[in-house]
Amino acid sequence: MNPLLINLNGWEIPIIVLVILILFGGRKIPEFMKGLGKGINSFKKGLNDIEEDIKTDSTNSNSTTDKK
Repeated sequence: MNPLLINLNGWEIPIIVLVILILFGGRKIPEFMKGLGKGINSFKKGLNDIEEDIKTDSTNSNSTTDKK
């Protein structure tokens, strides 16, 4: 578990949320979270594409070495 979250008491989390609401406003937070979600999905898609490319390359290299 994250060591930063272990030291948070019951009142500290709502205070942090309140400060974030004051700084960014209620309308900006959903937009920020939506953008963050899109970024995470894009990152995961990129990782999956790289993983598929590696698997494809390894199967292609195995098949080409078998043919020699």
